[in-house]
Amino acid sequence: MNAPSSKTLFSPWRLGPLELPNRLVMAPMTRSRSAQPGDVPTELNARYYAQRASAGLIVTEATQISQEGQGYAWTPGIHTDAQRDGWRLVTDAVHAAGGRIFLQLWHVGRISHPSLQPDGDAPVAPSAVPPKGVRVYVIDPADGAPRFLDCGTPRALETGEIARVVDDYRRAAALAMAAGFDGVELHGANGYLIDQFLRANSNQRTDAYGGAPEKRLRFLSEVVAAVSSEAGAERVGVRLSPHVTLQDMEDPEMIGTSLLAAQALHEAGVAYLHIAEADWDDAPVVPLDYRQELRRRFPRTIIVAGRYTAERGEELIRQELADLVTFGRPFLANPDLPRRIAEGLPLNPPDPKTFFGGGAKGYDDYPFYSAAAG
Repeated sequence: MNAPSSKTLFSPWRLGPLELPNRLVMAPMTRSRSAQPGDVPTELNARYYAQRASAGLIVTEATQISQEGQGYAWTPGIHTDAQRDGWRLVTDAVHAAGGRIFLQLWHVGRISHPSLQPDGDAPVAPSAVPPKGVRVYVIDPADGAPRFLDCGTPRALETGEIARVVDDYRRAAALAMAAGFDGVELHGANGYLIDQFLRANSNQRTDAYGGAPEKRLRFLSEVVAAVSSEAGAERVGVRLSPHVTLQDMEDPEMIGTSLLAAQALHEAGVAYLHIAEADWDDAPVVPLDYRQELRRRFPRTIIVAGRYTAERGEELIRQELADLVTFGRPFLANPDLPRRIAEGLPLNPPDPKTFFGGGAKGYDDYPFYSAAAG
């Protein structure tokens, strides 16, 4: 990755009450390395995040707000006191290293398996619509071995249950702030519960939470209000992925719905909108007119994600279509990524075999740049 042509990525940015020293954001990346039983963060997680504290902002891996919200083995939670205390190890380490860190709050909805659910129940969702062809990584109850299993058909949430799920988000935000996080990000992207409520193909409800786009936005709006009551809206971000159709999320209305969401989120006073773009090699390009309309409707901080290079990120910042740029695998493999980009230094290649699960190998052992080694 070459050094950027200007210093835009390395200019400071004000994010609510936080002063970020640069515009580089460490992406939320599932690593499946929590302690068992209990899905509790550990000292290993603390070292991993603290190593990357030179990021302008760290957004943690997706973290389930309840057992019901879990969709994969070994992902961390934020719904017990033990998990709160585990995350305190992480925030203390990041802050001691001079960093800033938000916790990503996650409910997977239908992207789960009964083996992960309370009492072995079916996962919950806006509607009883199974995600076609989607599998999740779980401990197979048949033999105790880890493997990918089909999600199956979820159970539609009753109208009266939705307030309980919203309150799970609120309680998770309270625990996150008690754990020392600088803020929280709502995972509303990539086919999980908030995204499922937003899209017509996965939300076929006929009550106040389904139908017209404005009704499909209601769940997100209620969650934002609940989380903001604990963290303060100026410490809340929301991640959306309007152009991503992974996990059976085809919905031609989603682009328009996302713009309505952007307007509603601006009115709610949240700190930022984080747009996750498709990141495969021949992914569709996000149209310029969409970026311009998004900026018009959400004039606060916009973060972009999707295999960005420093040069592409710089260009969007110069055009005032984005303010911060997310880097995923480059941060995974290069704890000192800001320095490497600023100085045009070579990058460590990531090892895909160690992305998910395991221990320190491929996690906190990627080297910082050394002139002697480089």
